[in-house]
Amino acid sequence: MGFLITTTEKIPGYRVVEVKGLARGGIVRATHVGRDIMAFFKNLKGGEVQEYTQMLAEAREEALRRMRLHAEDMGANAVIGVRFMTSAVASGMAEIYAYGTAVVVEKLEE
Repeated sequence: MGFLITTTEKIPGYRVVEVKGLARGGIVRATHVGRDIMAFFKNLKGGEVQEYTQMLAEAREEALRRMRLHAEDMGANAVIGVRFMTSAVASGMAEIYAYGTAVVVEKLEE
């Protein structure tokens, strides 16, 4: 079956047999001077700042990875109700936090 992660409270075809608790994973990322320079020039002409988009996408993936590891450490094989939170920690730094309910699920019989 593999490890399941979903934003929904239920997983079609599975039932929750045990709730393990809150699974969480976070990362604080700082901007990079090279990215800041590129962002400055993009800001002048407008449009997407791809350097920051990529940095935040990588941070979200790392937060999810850490959340999964936390859930696995609790004995879960799934995380349901996953949410993200982002906050500014300091100038040029942002925290990306992923959290959800670590559960044990089993496949329903067909």
